[in-house]
Amino acid sequence: MMKISRIVEMGPDELISRGIEGVTKRLERLAGAAGAATRTRPDHPAGSQSSGRGGRFFPGATSPLTVSLLSSLFPDMLQRTRSSAEAICQGRFDLLGYRGLTFGDPVDWHLDPTSGVHAPLKHWSLIDPLERATVGRVKVIWELNRHQWLVRLGQAWRLTGQERYARAAVGYLEDWMRRNPPGVGINWASSLEVGLRLISWCWTLHLLDDSKVFSVETTGRMLQWVMAHGAHVARYLSRYSSPNTHLTGEALALLYAGILFPKFPGAARWQELGSSILSEQIRRQVLDDGVYFEQSTCYQRYTVEIYMQALMLARLNSVVMPEDVEQAIQRMLDFLLAVRRPDGLLPQIGDSDGGCLLPLAPQSPDDPRGVFSTAAVLFGRPDYAWAAGGLAPETLWLLGAEAKESFEALRPAAPSAAPSRLFGSGGYAVMSSGWDEKAHHLIFDVGPLGCPMSGAHGHADLLSIQCSVFGMPVLVDPGTYCYTEEPAWRDHFRGTSAHTTVVLDGENQAAPEGPFSWKSRPEARLRRWTSTTELDYADAEHDAYMRLPDPVLHRRRVLFVKPRYWVVVDDLSGAGTHRVAVRFQFAPLPVALEADGWARARGPDGRGLLVRVFSVEPLEARVREGDLSPIEGWVSPDYGQCLSAPVLIHESETRLPVRIATLLLPDDNPSVPPPDVSALISDRRQLEGIVLGGHELVLIGEDDLELRRR
Repeated sequence: MMKISRIVEMGPDELISRGIEGVTKRLERLAGAAGAATRTRPDHPAGSQSSGRGGRFFPGATSPLTVSLLSSLFPDMLQRTRSSAEAICQGRFDLLGYRGLTFGDPVDWHLDPTSGVHAPLKHWSLIDPLERATVGRVKVIWELNRHQWLVRLGQAWRLTGQERYARAAVGYLEDWMRRNPPGVGINWASSLEVGLRLISWCWTLHLLDDSKVFSVETTGRMLQWVMAHGAHVARYLSRYSSPNTHLTGEALALLYAGILFPKFPGAARWQELGSSILSEQIRRQVLDDGVYFEQSTCYQRYTVEIYMQALMLARLNSVVMPEDVEQAIQRMLDFLLAVRRPDGLLPQIGDSDGGCLLPLAPQSPDDPRGVFSTAAVLFGRPDYAWAAGGLAPETLWLLGAEAKESFEALRPAAPSAAPSRLFGSGGYAVMSSGWDEKAHHLIFDVGPLGCPMSGAHGHADLLSIQCSVFGMPVLVDPGTYCYTEEPAWRDHFRGTSAHTTVVLDGENQAAPEGPFSWKSRPEARLRRWTSTTELDYADAEHDAYMRLPDPVLHRRRVLFVKPRYWVVVDDLSGAGTHRVAVRFQFAPLPVALEADGWARARGPDGRGLLVRVFSVEPLEARVREGDLSPIEGWVSPDYGQCLSAPVLIHESETRLPVRIATLLLPDDNPSVPPPDVSALISDRRQLEGIVLGGHELVLIGEDDLELRRR
């Protein structure tokens, strides 16, 4: 139920829109399950294959030359596509981080097999998707019903010509249409899910267009349902409930339906509505430095994919998109290029739901190479081609065989810009030794907690860092794991203690309020940023702990002495006694406490990271991994997956103010003892610096950190 405070905040447009939606839902319910307003007549012109379709589709979906190129250039992809299609034919589905899920025979489209819960068959407006007892893990049900795996069957048929893949797709489609009447059940409860299914069906229609088993009758029924999907999305847009990727994904679905099926009633309106929403929202959701406003790399990638497909579809059909849309897409890509780890993958920042807009090639959710490959051709950018590491199969599916020549003509090259960069509006400082695959790379989060409305997909990770050394991720974001089904785990993965930052008195920087909101949105403020060829320096603070009875201000400074090491200085200003914990969340690597206070993380080749923490106050050091009470020492590489991983904790109960300094030293030779380092402590027992090897000193002043060499 909506809070009274939220109703009070609504403007007249939102009140009117929600009022109309409420009346429409009630009318649908009164009309009966099968009589929802989205129903179409069997004799509607949309039932004719020739009259229902008109717009130009992505050329790779139907081109024999593209299929030939894909088969010759990507034999591994061909094998993986066939293996995936075979599993789907047998009723086994890989969804999110889950493998080999089965939903019964025939498929139960309303079942969550991970919990055994069957969502009720009643009007969608009477179902609460967040009610675990009623719907189970709703993300699993919805992922199945996005029907993106139908596209995989269509690709398998295109690549092999074997009709059993087309036959399986038709069988699943016919069964779904029988068991999911418009407006009934959980699969109509999210307009984004309806829109993504519409997009999947558009691809399936075109991929299977020439199949013998894909009859005119089946096509006609599908077109009726595509029209029903479009009408539902247009009627129940997430303009006020979720004006983020939900709204832009829905807008893309309307653009698809409006352009590709111009004879549908309302098609012209859908196209105009989709285009206008996309143009309006990109200005609202993408900051001037290219950071997506929800502070999530997963949803930023999602947004890039949405807008790139919109742009491609518009270009194919001579639909004009505003010039600033292209500019904003490239700003988003430039940010992803900067935070992209040296191993080519994206770091997890904020929530990650494990999904993507359209998985045209098998890939992990943190792999952006296909996105960069397509963007390289779309915008003629050699640096995107470099980040892609080669032409990706999804680029051919989207842009056709001509994309191969366009990509090769680009002459891929690393970005000419400096690898260290500040994104001031979004709040990320990137400190990197270079663009090469063995670079040292650190991301310092100096931005807000999520988007301005509710912080929904943001984490309480202010002033946290992530770090790669020798190209290997070492200090990482923990990921997401789940949304609604396990509250304790949800709160852990988005909580402060799961991130590499300082935790005070065991408190989160913000208290959760349900799975997608926070009771407060603390602010981080960047005080200073400088970057030269020799040093990077960032100075920031946050006010999250100013809410405590004894207010505390956390200031963190990071100095990168290129390319050798980082120094991190934490100052906690306040009074009284507090429990202070400096936490370091590692990737799944061996981490051990060694002599003289060092902690060492080692990668498979022996190289890794040395960590040394200094303070005037005694700190208790420990490593935890896979603990359940309290939950700590876990990472989630994909939604639904949970792996144990070490967390290093240095903790003390001490009177404030207190200063803690950390040396992060890339270690390329584990057989050599750590260097001789020591703390510089003043007569007043204040930590004033770190001495390295007797010849290098990092002085810790009140205003900055200074490097001195003797």
